[in-house]
Amino acid sequence: MAKQENTYEQILTDLRKKVYRPIYFLTGEEPYYIDLISDFIQNNVLDEGEKEFDQTILYGKDLEMSTIVNAAKRYPMMGTKQVLIVKEAQLIKTWDDLIYYLNNPLNSTLLVFCYKYGTPDKRKKWYQELGKQAVIYESTKLRDYEIGSWISKYAKSKNVAIDEKGVEMLSEYLGTDISKLVNELDKLILTKPANQSHITPALIEQNIGISKDFNVFELQNALMNKDVVKSNRIIRYFADNKKSNPMVLVLSQLFKYFSDLMMYHYLPDKSQGAVASELKINPYFVKDYQKAAQTFGAWKTMNIINYIRETDARSKGIDNPSADDGDLLKELIYKILH
Repeated sequence: MAKQENTYEQILTDLRKKVYRPIYFLTGEEPYYIDLISDFIQNNVLDEGEKEFDQTILYGKDLEMSTIVNAAKRYPMMGTKQVLIVKEAQLIKTWDDLIYYLNNPLNSTLLVFCYKYGTPDKRKKWYQELGKQAVIYESTKLRDYEIGSWISKYAKSKNVAIDEKGVEMLSEYLGTDISKLVNELDKLILTKPANQSHITPALIEQNIGISKDFNVFELQNALMNKDVVKSNRIIRYFADNKKSNPMVLVLSQLFKYFSDLMMYHYLPDKSQGAVASELKINPYFVKDYQKAAQTFGAWKTMNIINYIRETDARSKGIDNPSADDGDLLKELIYKILH
């Protein structure tokens, strides 16, 4: 039977119950959960008096593993535990020297490695031995299609609801950076009226600066409905607010939308569940693709994808001596709608 992977929720649950393991190895591309676990250990395992004597923070740059092992082999001075947190552990070179300690780790030491922005070579002997003694947690980046459900889940964990349009607005403009998502969601939760249980598009617009009426999500709807006036109004807004609506972001989101629409055209099963699964979207948005497919046939969709690619190249100076981003977007929208 395959070994079940540790989740950050289970690790935090055990830590709150004071169920400790001698070694925690926190790794992966997403730093948010690594910090969440290591900060909890740093702030909660020892009391303030014990921390002064029995808690040590080390940094991996120019640090030998032998130094870490020697520190880990010390016994606590004040209580029953010592906490040793190694940050920037990805910079350590001498990992093979950890094997000796892994053979007999001290139960009185909580040794925490924060190995960020990647993972080690799991074929290495030291990593194989680590798996026998340590709690290993791999923190993975959110994928684009996971952002919406993550936002809804986080809001729910704070006893707040957020509607689909609000989720889409935040997904488009905040991306997959969980720390940024958490900061902005916490800001919205703090600033919402006390008698309001929802995070609304209007609240997002007021506090984050994302327009509820002028964003790529609204542009896609305008294009789908062949609303020429609204489409041009939105791109004029983009041209006047380039900092919050950079060309590269607008084009990448349009490219993804029409690429998904092309996939939709060739799906053998166009039921709501099948489309949501294949396109990795919320079932709520399947109806939008059904309508968009009626507006833009497969051949037109293919041409639109080519138009977006050409616009991207021209925005970077290729075959474009003078047109600015606003002019390029205006031309692109004209080609899409005609």
